[in-house]
Amino acid sequence: MDDIEFVSSLEACTLPPEHFNHAGHLRLACHYLAQHSLEEAIVRTCAAIRSYAAHLGAAEKYHATITVALVRLLHAHGPAALADAHGLLALHYSPALLAAPASRTAFMPPDLAPLP
Repeated sequence: MDDIEFVSSLEACTLPPEHFNHAGHLRLACHYLAQHSLEEAIVRTCAAIRSYAAHLGAAEKYHATITVALVRLLHAHGPAALADAHGLLALHYSPALLAAPASRTAFMPPDLAPLP
């Protein structure tokens, strides 16, 4: 399935769940970044993931801070960030901050180093 079919299926909540793993999150963000400004890509990525998770009955799995931070890191570092997206995230966020319940529901600024 190409990126347009992938994103359309995800937005329509018809994408089979097995196609939306960690790589799927990054694929979605990269697609939106290629089509929109950074701010619009963040809005669209967050909305699509939140909606899809709710559709699957897993709304609690959505993590606002990780989603926004990864989109920003992908924007700054390009596709090279795909290889170690979570390693880049760890340069900016402590495990304690990412584990905080508030980080799931709202974007929290990094506590280790500023995001690009």
